[in-house]
Amino acid sequence: MIYEDVLRFWFPSLGNSNIAAMVRQFEWWFRGGTGAYITENFIPLLEQAARGELDSWSELPQSRLALIIVFDQFSRTIYSGTAQAFAQDLKARALTLEGIEISHYTALKTPWEKTFFFLPLAHSEDINNQEMAVKLASELVDEAPVQYQELLKFSAEQARGHRDVIARFGRHPHRNKVLGRSTTPEELEYLANEQLVHTRSMPPHLSRFLSNN
Repeated sequence: MIYEDVLRFWFPSLGNSNIAAMVRQFEWWFRGGTGAYITENFIPLLEQAARGELDSWSELPQSRLALIIVFDQFSRTIYSGTAQAFAQDLKARALTLEGIEISHYTALKTPWEKTFFFLPLAHSEDINNQEMAVKLASELVDEAPVQYQELLKFSAEQARGHRDVIARFGRHPHRNKVLGRSTTPEELEYLANEQLVHTRSMPPHLSRFLSNN
């Protein structure tokens, strides 16, 4: 398998300027639409990546992006509900931070590619990484074509939400159980009474497109 296989699967609609199509694509990415296909087709690739056999993918912007997606997204899907879902986070963040430093990030053409390039920072439990994710997400709103701005505003709000959780707790409390961490009383209250950032629905002016298939 080559890195283009990852990108063709993950970004099937990049040339589509229709906001309704992109809202549905966003929902597919973030609400589990990718799960069955990833589990059926990409486990060997993730294992290769974890062994370091795909390190050469970091040499170019597009192939680096594919490797980040393998570590950050495929790992979460394949090992969902287990500590192993987060086992590749350090590698994903390192690829992101180095890629920003050497201008691989700026070489990407679409806001969707850039979003998944920096997303490991929003998954981090380091406040500095979170602040960088918020900055990059906010910049995408300003840079994007007007038809995408509302969707990217929602994405930026999600980034701020993740940042606020880390600023408040120093970690993502919903991971505590699978990582074997004790949960504080404040975290228990948060988990019981507040909606987790990654489960928030899109606002009505965007979610209305989901019923217009």
